[in-house]
Amino acid sequence: MKIKVSSAALFSRLTSIQRVLNSKNSFPILDCYLFETDGTNMNITASDSETTLVTSIQLIESDMNARFCIKAKTIQDSLKEIADQPITLDVNLDTMEIRGEYQNGTFSIVGERADEYPATHALSGDAHSFNIPQAVLLNGINHCIFATADDEIRPVMTGIYFDFTPENLVFVGTDGRKLVRSKTTAVTSAEQVGFILPKKPANILKGLLSKGDAQLELAFSDKLAVVKAPEFTLTCRLIDGRYPNYNSVIPQNNPYRAVIDRPALISTLKRVLVFCNQSSALVKLALTQNQLTVSGQDVDYSTSAEEHLICEYDAPAINIGFKGTLLLDILNNLDSAEVQFELADPGRAGIITPAEQKEGEEVLMLLMPMMLND
Repeated sequence: MKIKVSSAALFSRLTSIQRVLNSKNSFPILDCYLFETDGTNMNITASDSETTLVTSIQLIESDMNARFCIKAKTIQDSLKEIADQPITLDVNLDTMEIRGEYQNGTFSIVGERADEYPATHALSGDAHSFNIPQAVLLNGINHCIFATADDEIRPVMTGIYFDFTPENLVFVGTDGRKLVRSKTTAVTSAEQVGFILPKKPANILKGLLSKGDAQLELAFSDKLAVVKAPEFTLTCRLIDGRYPNYNSVIPQNNPYRAVIDRPALISTLKRVLVFCNQSSALVKLALTQNQLTVSGQDVDYSTSAEEHLICEYDAPAINIGFKGTLLLDILNNLDSAEVQFELADPGRAGIITPAEQKEGEEVLMLLMPMMLND
């Protein structure tokens, strides 16, 4: 069987799906890509048994339909240094010898039979399906993924929660210290439904999605989610469990509000954090009339720093402490020129939002305070 395809296009497709593969797999066949030809196109699959990503490439020529596997590292290393040109793969399905022929030479590798490659899981009959602009899904993931937990003590908090409501779609990420809630009116649902997307497929989607208005289909059941775009299809197992009531932890009636230049605050925090205790990273924010003072210290090394910023603030003075590294994470994951801080008292969570929300979007980030030493 002979397949002719663009070497650059093939290498690009392999690179786009390689992030699914694990460095160590319980089944050796999962070290491979699955190739399936239908005469005009070739589907390429990568899987770790929990997440499966399929992409397609148009063939220049093919003389039969076939299924076979090749070790991911072997085929990618074989193509890496070949300039863009047609390459012919001559596959012997009896011996599994695969010979590559291109303008300057040839290579020979041994493939694997596709019989043992796991079948992609299918959605159950009670699945929900939505059409979503790629940019909307990308924004939701970008806003929330950094706020998800890394430990497995509460698995539901290691993923992004998708909450479909009649009014909007809400993306939520939290690790118990910080929380992000990102709403969009671009997608609504007749009934309230939701699921928790694990971090690995979320990161994969982050690398694949475009910022344009191209539509994709997102379907999910109680255990699986499938994302179908023109360039790929991703199938993944969902995190099982009940997500916390995220709205209940967001404090209401916050009388102290300050509008602050975001890039200036980021620069200030980076400088002050150098002089803070490295383990606690505690920074103090002191708000007075149209001024923010950011300070930190490390008593053990007798170091300290203090900087002043002009801001919009017209309320009684208030001091509050935050873990500076987490506050930096929040500010770096907002893209507005100015941010608004909403505070109630030093013991309650601070709310940070863009000073001006984008049309059809509402982003809210929450950070738990730390106790100040003075």
